[in-house]
Amino acid sequence: MDLTRTRRSDDPLGVLKRFVRRKPTVEVCELCSRELGPQHLHVLEIASRKLLCTCEGCALLFCSQSNPKYRRVPRQVRLLDDFQLSDAEWEGLMIPINMAFFFKNSLQSTVTALYPSPAGATESFLTFDNWDEIARKNPVLHEMESDVEALLVNRIAQSRDAGIAEYYLLPIDECYRLTGIIRRSWRGLSGGIEAWREIAKFFEELRNKATVVHEQRYA
Repeated sequence: MDLTRTRRSDDPLGVLKRFVRRKPTVEVCELCSRELGPQHLHVLEIASRKLLCTCEGCALLFCSQSNPKYRRVPRQVRLLDDFQLSDAEWEGLMIPINMAFFFKNSLQSTVTALYPSPAGATESFLTFDNWDEIARKNPVLHEMESDVEALLVNRIAQSRDAGIAEYYLLPIDECYRLTGIIRRSWRGLSGGIEAWREIAKFFEELRNKATVVHEQRYA
């Protein structure tokens, strides 16, 4: 008989400690502490750009764009099927990789560009002289809700002659989810097979839940 094992199983404090260690972490609303499911809403703290996990009730309190501190992140994902962006216009934005997201920054009254990298979301401190022209050709961008919606551009397949570019108008938390995937899985200079598999999975999921939008092009 294993006396050590017997003593441990008879120790109620030891049993309790093992139970506590095994207990899964439960995510809660960061505003009211209500327990959340895996698919929950987010609210953006505008000044810090921090995303807060929230229940539906708390998120509904911040639907108005007039709230100076918090804003509810929407859920709609739109695939912009006939988005107009030439290679010259993309190069004019001077983004160092073929993937980036853009959002209207209400605090700075400008458009902010970030690109996902192994170090996280990296801001591109560049001018956007041609952004107004891109928005003129793609008026759907005027509908983009400040701070909480973004234009996600994925031109990687096109740059490799392996597919077409994809353009999404989507919640800002999806952009940060993509950034987190890259940050966790990227290995070495090229990223590695696992990283590219995860990136492909992300965009597959995005396409499956997106509403395809066909927009009349401006001349």
